[in-house]
Amino acid sequence: QVQLVESGGGLVQAGGSLRLSCAAIGSIASLNAMGWYRQYPGKQRELVAVAPRGGTTNYADSVKGRFTISRDNAKNTVYLQMNSLKPEDTAVYYCLYRTSYYDYWGQGTQVTVSS
Repeated sequence: QVQLVESGGGLVQAGGSLRLSCAAIGSIASLNAMGWYRQYPGKQRELVAVAPRGGTTNYADSVKGRFTISRDNAKNTVYLQMNSLKPEDTAVYYCLYRTSYYDYWGQGTQVTVSS
């Protein structure tokens, strides 16, 4: 059974940085992409960044130039480096491992940016 474990969220002042990590415990076959989504209260999850296997990384327009997604395939871990954080980045962040058969989600980690 696969479990995704997130870490790195917290409280930071505007302009600061955080790095989120998401490690997969268990074997994941046919992994197609790793990514990060975020969710505001009462809203649907929205894409932040996705790194397809062998493809081009995509970012939401609102985070381009500030956030960077990276992956360590050997450690089955995906990261989200968040710089120049803004209060509107405050949300619960979820990592995603997308396979040919199933989407695995992390438990979510709260990121709060104070003004």
